[in-house]
Amino acid sequence: MKFTLKDYQEDAVEEVLRNLERSRTQYHRDGKESSFSLTATTGAGKTVMAAAAIEALFFGSERFDFEPDPGAVVIWFSDEPSLNTQTRMRLLEASEKLGSSDLIPIQPPFAKPRLEPGKVYFLNTGKLTKSSLLTRGHVDDPNMIPELRIQPDLQGWTIWETIANTIAEDDLTLYLVLDEAHIGFNTKTTTDKPTIVRKLVSGHAGFPPIPIVWGISATIERFDQAMSEADAARTRQALPMVTVEPSRVQDSGLVKDTVLVEFPAEAGVFDTVLVRRAARKLRESTERWQAYAASQGMADVVRPLLILQSPNTPDPDQLGWALEEIFREYPELPNDCVRHVLGDHTVQHFGGWGVSWIEPERVQDSDWVRVLVAKDGISTGWDCPRAEVLVSFRPATDHTHMTQLLGRMVRNPLARRVPGDERLNSVDCILPFFDRTTAGYVVKFLTGQIDAMPGAGKKVLIDGRPHDPNPAIAPEVWACWDALPTLTVPQKGARPVKRLVALAQALSADGVRPGALKEAEDQIHAVLDEFGGRYDQLLKQAVAEVWAVRGQAIRGTVGSDKLTYSDFAERADDRAIRVAFEGAKKAFGADIAQSYVNHLAGPENPDADDDGLRDAYVKASALATVLEIRQNVDQKADGAASSWFVEHRDAIRALPDDRQQEYEAIRSLATKPQRGALVRPRSRLEDYKVLADDGQISEARLVPMHLMSGLDGMFPIGGLNDWERQVVETELARPGAAGWYRNPPRPAVDSLGVTYRDSAGNWRSMHPDFIFFHQIDGVMRASVVDPHGHHLEDSLVKLKGLARFAENYGSEFHRVGAVAKVGNAMRLLDLQSDATRQAVLAAQGAVVDLYASPTAAAYHLG
Repeated sequence: MKFTLKDYQEDAVEEVLRNLERSRTQYHRDGKESSFSLTATTGAGKTVMAAAAIEALFFGSERFDFEPDPGAVVIWFSDEPSLNTQTRMRLLEASEKLGSSDLIPIQPPFAKPRLEPGKVYFLNTGKLTKSSLLTRGHVDDPNMIPELRIQPDLQGWTIWETIANTIAEDDLTLYLVLDEAHIGFNTKTTTDKPTIVRKLVSGHAGFPPIPIVWGISATIERFDQAMSEADAARTRQALPMVTVEPSRVQDSGLVKDTVLVEFPAEAGVFDTVLVRRAARKLRESTERWQAYAASQGMADVVRPLLILQSPNTPDPDQLGWALEEIFREYPELPNDCVRHVLGDHTVQHFGGWGVSWIEPERVQDSDWVRVLVAKDGISTGWDCPRAEVLVSFRPATDHTHMTQLLGRMVRNPLARRVPGDERLNSVDCILPFFDRTTAGYVVKFLTGQIDAMPGAGKKVLIDGRPHDPNPAIAPEVWACWDALPTLTVPQKGARPVKRLVALAQALSADGVRPGALKEAEDQIHAVLDEFGGRYDQLLKQAVAEVWAVRGQAIRGTVGSDKLTYSDFAERADDRAIRVAFEGAKKAFGADIAQSYVNHLAGPENPDADDDGLRDAYVKASALATVLEIRQNVDQKADGAASSWFVEHRDAIRALPDDRQQEYEAIRSLATKPQRGALVRPRSRLEDYKVLADDGQISEARLVPMHLMSGLDGMFPIGGLNDWERQVVETELARPGAAGWYRNPPRPAVDSLGVTYRDSAGNWRSMHPDFIFFHQIDGVMRASVVDPHGHHLEDSLVKLKGLARFAENYGSEFHRVGAVAKVGNAMRLLDLQSDATRQAVLAAQGAVVDLYASPTAAAYHLG
């Protein structure tokens, strides 16, 4: 893969490959068809995950310990040719092994008796209709004599026959990928007239069903239902669904964090005012991206896009004056920067504007398009990360269509979170025809309070205003901030040696530590030499095992029903040694394993002939099988990487954001949580309105001394609950209060993170709600205070994570505590106390019992 997969993507790909392997085994062994689904929110990178799985299916994968299927054939099916075109380009962009010739759009004439292994074929609904040249002459009559069927023009086989021949070939395995799987299943279709997708899934007219079906979508429920309905014989087995948690996608930074929703504050028609406001936001975003690109030395600048969403029946005059208002407010826009993606692909006339059509999948890369007119035709399968402003002329009752389109705009343009700048991680949604009640509904919908919305869990603001570093905050507070610890979540299956090599390559590439890769190789070579000698007897046994290829012979005698068994051993040939060497590459990484062979059999070595080279491969392979040696190598690599991170901390911080993110990814390639560095926040967006449960909107309360503030030095706390507000009030009333920070609830460089293990044993991160700064005996000290909900399912494991954090890093804080309300009293667990920590770490029952016990103390100002 050209891309480094996020941790949740790796987990999903691993589960997908497990299902594919199980499906293949069941089909070839038992003749059993199967299906499963991958469901993930919009922006999760479903196509990237699919690319990784298909690459492993065709070529195998060391990372996922997956053997290739030499007979694998994939049909990628979607409803629209444009979606297939976009998917094909993404697969090419993501995979380093799939080439253009491996990704084949099926077009007539397609004269092949069967599909070829190692290829992905793209089909869409239109290609399989009765009028298609690929199917001409095909009828759904199983009793028709094959010789009487009329073949398609210039073709020897219909596409249905080609698919059937592929399924019938014993050496091939056909996999069907249903992209956006909720499309193509019509629930009104009767069993007498199955849809095209059902024909593929269940077979028809004597043609067999496709053995393995994999559905990919953000809304998979209809796929699961349709798979059940399509399988009339009930012979297809449903394998476990692969589900990506929306919170992990949000945490990754691939999708935007914040949605700003704006609408008229009073009765009347204010569409003109709000359209001008949208144009102003487009200009401000453009300037902000230009400034960011200049500060980072980026050659490519993000050029944000404004979308005008029309009703199903567009009013040309309304759209025309909207365009006039946009250009009146933002006259620097080129006149030819407007396009439309309406159903009619001709030039559309909106007032005095003639607007040409553009394919939806081309909009993202056509960055000269700055204003796009759309309805809901791009609400499925289309993504445009640079779309940052939406003006919807939909009536208030059409909130579902609006939110569907908004789901297309959630990807971050840089495929990463812009560190510390919430404004560049946001999208604006302006609703001229929505009232407060309906806008409140949209807010609840987007945050997942009403229905499952792709990307639910975002920060949604009604009156979002920018906040910059508060000039009233003393420099000593920021100096204290800079020294605070934060932890990164380790990646599952990470190997210390590969982490050291990746760090060395990055440090060398950035000129921070020239020659770091050679230095890392020399250090690991020395460890292998040292411990190879220290565990000489174990190594000799391991070398003997590599040289010995063991097997078993079975002998039968004519006239006797008894079998005799005997073991044998043969000396390994070059091929067997290469297979053994794959273990060394997995243990030490390909770079170290190969460089160690060169170290053993290099030109300076007097035994550097063919036999010497063969012995070097055998020794490297054997070293990887000795547990004690591997443990010492891992320990050395882990220590070297950690010391380099400390040594070059300031140099890494001085690098551009994208390079810093690369180092954070390398830091997480550890087996244990690693200490990272907090970065100062640059910009925040906060809501000055409060949306009550009954839909009423009120003004947010303002308080001083937050590290980020508006122009008046104040910070709104309308989004805080009663517990949180009481904590802020109590801490700011303490003597020496110098500042406070509402810690963002997501992994980010400006968010203090604490690691913990979830109930399944996987590493996760939590982000304590508040950091407070107080002057204590003339020294600026920070305190972590976390109003900790004791009713939540994961409250205990998170509390234990915070306790371990206090155990390891508590000396760097004035206080570390968790607060909860029990009855009418606020109670504090002081995690600086050894006794309290031990009680928390030993707890097994309800968290509320800890707060109600003598382990906790009253939380008050004293």
